[in-house]
Amino acid sequence: MEENRMTGRVTIPTDLDVVPETLEILKKWGADAIRDCDGTDFPQELKDADAKIYSTYYTTRKDNAWAKANPDEVQQCYIMTPFYTAADGALTIPLMTGISRELMKVNDHDDIARWWEVIDRTTGEPLDAAAWHYDAATESVVIDAPAAYHEYTVSFLAYLIWDPVHMYNSVINDWKDVEHQIPFDVRQPKTHAYTMRRLREYLESHPYVNVVRFTTFFHLFTLVFDELRREKYVDWYGYSASVSPYILEQFEKEVGYKFRPEFIIDQGYYNNQYRVPSKEYKDFQAFQRREVAGLMKEMTDIVHAYGKEAMMFLGDHWIGCEPFMPEFQQSGVDAIVGSVGNGSTLRLISDIPGVKYTEGRFLPYFFPDTFHEGGDPVREAKENWVTARRAILRKPIDRIGYGGYLKLACEFPEFLDYVESVCNEFRELYENIKGTTPYCVKRVAVLNCWGKMRAWGCHMVHHALYYKQNYSYSGVIEMLSGAPFDVKFISFEDIKKDPALLDELDVIINVGDADTAHTGGIWWEDPEISSAIRKFVWNGGGFIGVGEPSGHAYQGHILQLASVLGVEEENGFTLNYDKYNWDEHPDHFILQDADQPIDFGEGKKNIYALEGTEVLVQRNREVQMAAHDFGKGRAVYISGVPYSFANSRTLYRAILWSAHSEEELHTWFSSNYNVEVHAYVKNGKYCVVNNTYEPQSTVVYKGDGSSFALDMAANEIKWYEI
Repeated sequence: MEENRMTGRVTIPTDLDVVPETLEILKKWGADAIRDCDGTDFPQELKDADAKIYSTYYTTRKDNAWAKANPDEVQQCYIMTPFYTAADGALTIPLMTGISRELMKVNDHDDIARWWEVIDRTTGEPLDAAAWHYDAATESVVIDAPAAYHEYTVSFLAYLIWDPVHMYNSVINDWKDVEHQIPFDVRQPKTHAYTMRRLREYLESHPYVNVVRFTTFFHLFTLVFDELRREKYVDWYGYSASVSPYILEQFEKEVGYKFRPEFIIDQGYYNNQYRVPSKEYKDFQAFQRREVAGLMKEMTDIVHAYGKEAMMFLGDHWIGCEPFMPEFQQSGVDAIVGSVGNGSTLRLISDIPGVKYTEGRFLPYFFPDTFHEGGDPVREAKENWVTARRAILRKPIDRIGYGGYLKLACEFPEFLDYVESVCNEFRELYENIKGTTPYCVKRVAVLNCWGKMRAWGCHMVHHALYYKQNYSYSGVIEMLSGAPFDVKFISFEDIKKDPALLDELDVIINVGDADTAHTGGIWWEDPEISSAIRKFVWNGGGFIGVGEPSGHAYQGHILQLASVLGVEEENGFTLNYDKYNWDEHPDHFILQDADQPIDFGEGKKNIYALEGTEVLVQRNREVQMAAHDFGKGRAVYISGVPYSFANSRTLYRAILWSAHSEEELHTWFSSNYNVEVHAYVKNGKYCVVNNTYEPQSTVVYKGDGSSFALDMAANEIKWYEI
């Protein structure tokens, strides 16, 4: 029986000191690929192991000799000082306050009058270069005659003298006496030529390598540390470390207008994905995507010429490699591998078009933070697998893998056994569902300023991490990652260009705080946008709003779709209007599976219902959930939706109700919200999956409405023929 077991689709790490263990795990997990962690030496025993060999390749670091010899082509970053208040007389602003000097060094080599900016933050206006000067001895900018009691900041370029990822790894693992790796800029002429030569030399000296795993390409996301080596600012999507005078001069030629540091700095917000992006910032992103894709193509062509595959790690120096954008399709990348933290991050990988295969690197990594005496890696692995599996059942990755130090994992035999079961289960479900589209009950679009550019990644401050102000919104995306809907991500710009795209949807979802990129902000002042969405709902479409949907104070509304949603937000301006609609309707279709008080997470304060709206839940006279008819369509308001199986069911019902599709509830459906049904009609199969580590009982409804009772073991998945 053991010999007939399916094998493959699994990658494992190795090292020079665990060769016998690697061969053993290779067999135990049925792995067919080995990751060469150190990228240099690889033992002969593993070369002969009949497994694909991945080799990690760093394009921007691990070559300090070159970086030190070419300091003018070291990577750079835009950074802004804290706010400083002027009193009487001159104002001195130290540049490096709050920034690790191990990480950055002021770039006063290039023309500071052109590439730096001193801004009066009280007026929002930049100062003329003649109004300030730089004191190199103190690394400070001096404003000679500032306006008294105005606030000022300085935006300046700094060299990254320690690669932030390497710094992160060093700090988190408490590495001692490690040489700081200096990142160099492949975009610049000398380093560009050297990089291509260096890659060819590497390929010639590593003939045994099958897959070159680029980690990643050229520009790191924004990651800044303070003087105490603590993370100061992290944005997995940040573009502020993808700059240099060389790059910015090219940008100016292409777009035809002068670059300002403020395009990146953005008042100190650094254009994080919660900010409604400016035209200039979107222009810069598009320019970077085109330039980066061209260089990627140059490198992947070299890799292909040596008969090897090019794989990209979705992370680290990945800025400009936006995988859902058209430029990426020109890059020549064969495969994508990324870290899987939950269902959303899995779909962030598995939905990427145009690559030969995708791979998810599962948690926990074999790092000492989990694999230590008293640690429980099995618990973390179980949590990781059960959240990812929901998403896999909707859109599978092609492979799974693990990262880190295999030696650590080998000290936990129960973990090795559990991962063996995960590998077997993954192969089974992949064989059952590959090449087919699962049954989708409705077409749902998440509407924000980013659209497909941030597909599955919206509401990620930092890759798959919890934030108190955000979990009530990211929960919606996580639920959708494993739900039976055809999910799209559309932008306001998409609607502006083609309002007819709304005709292809059943339900629109708008999630987040007011005036953020996720709800739209100033876009709601555009009558073409607001009227298109009102028309969509009026003619029979569904709308789900979470948090402060369409939130933007304008023309007497805080929520611009208040008339659609049937709720509004009190901000003090409408206190004079009495509010009478507080009666709850607990028997509503949306609430019929709610066997406990609904968890709205952080919720929202001061939401009230307009007349004619059905209040489903209110707490202390603050509406948490409401339903409203608008023309032929329907809208649902929810104050927050943290991820849980119970909330997934509530959201599922809300989507069906808003689409006038209550009768479709009992189609490929489980009466128990801890259990889900996924149908693959084309393959003639369906499965029932227990998402918990407890036994569950349910009634399963098939596609024809017939049903049967089912008892399931903990975490069990059962496959059936249709």
